[in-house]
Amino acid sequence: MPDQFLKDLLLTPGTSGQEESVQKVVRNFAEGFADKVETDVFGNVSATVNPQGTITILLDAHCDQIGLIVKHIDSYGFIRVNPIGGWDLQILLGQRMLVHTATGPVPGVIARKPIHLLDLEERKTVPKMKELWIDIGSISETETRSLVRIGDTVTPEPCLRELRNGRLAGVAMDDRTGIWVIMTSLRKIAQGNPFAKVVAVSSAQEEIGLRGATTSAYNVKPDIAIAVDVTHATDCPGIDQNEFGRIEIGKGAVVVRGPNANPRVVDLLIQQAQEKSIPIQINALGNPASNDGAAIQISRGGCAMGLVTIPNRYMHSPVELVAESDLENASDLIAAFCLAIRKESCFVP
Repeated sequence: MPDQFLKDLLLTPGTSGQEESVQKVVRNFAEGFADKVETDVFGNVSATVNPQGTITILLDAHCDQIGLIVKHIDSYGFIRVNPIGGWDLQILLGQRMLVHTATGPVPGVIARKPIHLLDLEERKTVPKMKELWIDIGSISETETRSLVRIGDTVTPEPCLRELRNGRLAGVAMDDRTGIWVIMTSLRKIAQGNPFAKVVAVSSAQEEIGLRGATTSAYNVKPDIAIAVDVTHATDCPGIDQNEFGRIEIGKGAVVVRGPNANPRVVDLLIQQAQEKSIPIQINALGNPASNDGAAIQISRGGCAMGLVTIPNRYMHSPVELVAESDLENASDLIAAFCLAIRKESCFVP
C-alpha cells in the first residue's frame, strides 16, 4: 500500500513551469529530516544531509508532469490547447481534465466530434491537437473567460489505483515515483553515517528540456550524481525485446550501462545490490538518456554519473503502471550506494 508521501505526490498536479504545489509536498516531507531545504529561483527544491561532507553527491528526479496549456477560447466557450511535453493524442482523447485557474481547478473533458460524424478518412487518422477541445460545460465564451485565462495549465484528473500484486496505476508516475525514491533514500541516508554531503533535488521542467537539472547541477557542483527516472517496461504486448531489451515490472530497479553512466558508479551500484540482496535489472543505452542524467553529467567540469530507473508501463498516459516493490528497492539501493562512499572513493575512469 502506498504511503502518504507517495499518494500526495501522485495526486498533486503540476506541469512544467507550474510545479509549486508539488514542491510544497516535497518540502513538507524533506523538512522532517534534512539539515537544509531550499527552493531556488527556477523552482527546484533541494534537500541536504551532512552539508559539511567533502564529497558531494547529487540525487535528482524531476517533479513536473506533461500537460496542456490554454491557447485560445472560442466563441462557444470551448478551450483550445497546446501540449506541454510529449502526448500520444490517441490516449489523451476522452479524458477527464482539470484546468488550473487562479481561483482553483475547473473540471472538464477533452473531446472531438463523435465517431458517427467522422468521415472515412478521419476515422483512419490520429487526431491533431488543433482538432481537440476542452469542454468545461460553459454556455458561452464570456462564461469561460470569467474562469479561465490564456496560459492556464491543464492536466488529467489525478488518480491512483491499486491493482493486484502491488502494482499502482495512475497519472504522473513519471516522475513522481522518482521523487519518492530520492527523498526516501535521503531519509535513510540521514539515519546512517554518511561521509559525503548528499543533496536530493526535485527538479523542475524536465519534460520540456531538462531545464531544472541543468540549473540545479550547476549550483550543487556534484562530484557524483544519480538521476532517477522511469523507463519503459517491455513486459507487455507489442514491444520487441530484441530491440528494447527485457525490463520487467516487479523485478527491481534498473541500473543503466552506457556512455551516460560512469563505469565505476555502475560497478558500485551493482556491488551494493549484491551485498544487500537488492534485486536489480540492467539496461544498456548507447546514447545519453532522455532524462536529467544527460544534463547533469556534463554540468561544469562534469561528474561521475549514474542512472537508476523504475520500470513503467504505458508512459506518458493517464494510466502509467509501476510496481511498489521496484520503488522500495530503488530507494534501498541508492541509500546503500551513498553510504558506501568514503574519502578514498575514486570514480576517475
